[in-house]
Amino acid sequence: MVQTIRRRLADRGAQLSWSGLRAILTVQQRVTATFPQRDGHTLHVRKATVAELDLRQIYDALQIDPAPGGVRKYVA
Repeated sequence: MVQTIRRRLADRGAQLSWSGLRAILTVQQRVTATFPQRDGHTLHVRKATVAELDLRQIYDALQIDPAPGGVRKYVA
């Protein structure tokens, strides 16, 4: 899988080692914000942080959504 990813990136001009690729990929996080509601419930909103430019270029080259997982909202 790693070689497939690196080959696809190389075909689009991005020559990255696996460790270099991992370093770029680890920047993006999924975070959950929690908001107490008046009715005693709690609203949770979960989403990915905005992809930085170098990560965005990787996503574009691999045709991957730069906001993996979308936005999830749920009340507990």
